[in-house]
Amino acid sequence: RQTALTDFILLGLVETENLQPMVFVLFLFAYLVTVGGNLSILAAILVEPKLHTPMYFFLGNLSVLDIGCITVTVPAMLGRLLSHKRTVPYAGCLSQLFFFHLLAGMDCFLLTAMAYDRFLAILAVSWACAFTNALTHTIALTTLNFCGPNEVNHFYCDLPQLFQLSCSSTQLNELLLFGMSFIMAGTPMVLIISSYIHVAAAVLRIRSAEGRKKAFSTCGSHLTVVCLFYGTGMFNYMRLGSEEASDKDKGVGVFNTVINPMLNPLIYSLRNSDVQGALWRVLLGRRSLA
Repeated sequence: RQTALTDFILLGLVETENLQPMVFVLFLFAYLVTVGGNLSILAAILVEPKLHTPMYFFLGNLSVLDIGCITVTVPAMLGRLLSHKRTVPYAGCLSQLFFFHLLAGMDCFLLTAMAYDRFLAILAVSWACAFTNALTHTIALTTLNFCGPNEVNHFYCDLPQLFQLSCSSTQLNELLLFGMSFIMAGTPMVLIISSYIHVAAAVLRIRSAEGRKKAFSTCGSHLTVVCLFYGTGMFNYMRLGSEEASDKDKGVGVFNTVINPMLNPLIYSLRNSDVQGALWRVLLGRRSLA
C-alpha cells in the first residue's frame, strides 16, 4: 500500500532552542564515551589470548551491539541539532526503525546467551530471531497509510510513535508488537531466571564468604542490566492502544539508545582485572606473554 507522506518531522528531545546546545554537547559526549569504551573492550578481547573464551566472546558481541545501537540513533539526532533540519525521509525512518529493532532484539537474546555462555549456537539463533522480528515489524509498518500529520514526538523513528500518525487502523500492528515483545522479553526472562536459580544454588554452596560475595556481585551486575533493559522495553512496547507520546517515552528511548550502551562496558568489562590488564597492554603496545 502506498503512503501519501514522503517524510516525517522528528520533534526531538527538547523544543526550547536555548536547551539544544546543551543537549548536543551531552549526547556527543555520551556517544564518544560509548564508542570509545566499547572499542577499547573489543581491542582488549582481540589482542589478549586469555580473553579468547566464550564469556568474552559474548562481551565482544555486546560491545558491537552497543556501538551499533547508539550509532543508529544519536549521530542522526546530532546532525539535526546542528542543521536545525528535523525532517527524515519515509524510507530513512523505516531503515532506522529496522536496524534499531534488529540490534535491540539481538541485545535481548544476547543477555540470555550470557546466562548460558557455554552454548555458542545460541548466538546464531539470536541473530536469526532478531532479524525476523525487525523485518516483520518493518514490513507490517509499510501496510499502513500515512496521510498527515507527520510530526513524530521523539528523537528517532519507533513503532508506537509512528502508529499514532497512521490514518488507517493500527490494531493488528499493535497486537503484533505486543505479541512479539512478549516473546522477545518473556522467553529470555524465563530462561535467565531459571539459569540464575541454579547459579544461586551453586553460589550458596561456596564455603568462602569472599567467594560468595564476588559471585553475587558478578551476577548482580548482569541482573541489573537485564531488569532495566527488559523493564523499559516492556513499558515501551507492551501497551495496547495508541497512547499519546510523552516525555516518559523519550526517557525510555534515551536509556535504551544512550545510557545502556554507555554503561555496559563499565558494568561487564572494565571492572574485570583481566580486561583492565589487557587494556593497559593495548595502550602501552605490549603483547601478552600468555
